[in-house]
Amino acid sequence: MMGAGAISGAGGDRAFSGATRLAALLVLVLMGGIIAVMAWGGRDAFATFGPHFLISNIWNPVTEKFGALAPIYGTLVTAILAMVFAVPFAFGIAVFLTEMAPKWLAQPLGIAIELLAAVPSIIFGMWGFFVIVPVMAQDIQPWLIHHLGHAPLIGAFFSGAPFGTGLFTGGLILAVMVTPFITAVMRDVFTAMPPVLKESAYGLGCTRWEVLSRIVLPYSRTAVVGGIMLGLGRALGETMAITFVIGNSTRITSPSLFAPGNTIASLVALEFPEASAGSLKLSALLALGLILMVISLITLSISRMLLRSRKTSR
Repeated sequence: MMGAGAISGAGGDRAFSGATRLAALLVLVLMGGIIAVMAWGGRDAFATFGPHFLISNIWNPVTEKFGALAPIYGTLVTAILAMVFAVPFAFGIAVFLTEMAPKWLAQPLGIAIELLAAVPSIIFGMWGFFVIVPVMAQDIQPWLIHHLGHAPLIGAFFSGAPFGTGLFTGGLILAVMVTPFITAVMRDVFTAMPPVLKESAYGLGCTRWEVLSRIVLPYSRTAVVGGIMLGLGRALGETMAITFVIGNSTRITSPSLFAPGNTIASLVALEFPEASAGSLKLSALLALGLILMVISLITLSISRMLLRSRKTSR
């Protein structure tokens, strides 16, 4: 009986090991399959336009002239703006929930943040269009244009007409969307930190900021960066929310953050239904999908390299 049980246990271990390896391989196969489909579907666009496809500012389905520069620019600018707005805000919320807020407030506020992460993106888009865009057009953009529009170096980024829509508004909406994800990760990491580390620092006379900057952040740096990259990944691939507020312009007309623009995901969602099978336009849209995946992989690789360099320098 003992021998049979041992054999059965060994067989179960082998089956479990094989299942986990199969699951890991399926991830690689799925990723490779998606990249292959995008690359094969976009081959006509790359063959027709060559490297010029990446730097062309023209997207004209009538003349079948397609360039990826405008959606790439819109994707990167809105994602960067979203991180600039969201990361400090998320960090402040996480610190407040774990270090300052009383228990009667921390728990319902944490639940509210988790619920905010579950709101569909199209709801954020409609809210941004009907609430944020009018406020931007009437108050925020005119104020920024008046005070920063003529400033040296940065004035070009805050010039133009205050339409309300544009890259700046798109980045703001994305920031509202990704803040709950980043906040949830930071809060969980800060909560899981051994209390003895912080208590020892406080016992030595450290201030709250010194504990956060010298104890909490170095201890949880890897997970915090992971949470930020999770938010950045959603910002890069967001579709419906950004479509409502970015202005949907397929050309770069001005360096101003208030100018209308477009993102890769938004452009694909808007024009994919109108692209006929086998057309050059469909190939260009699939090529844009491949470019978006490459951008996401590059940002992930950069984050991993930064973490590795910090670990080796310690």
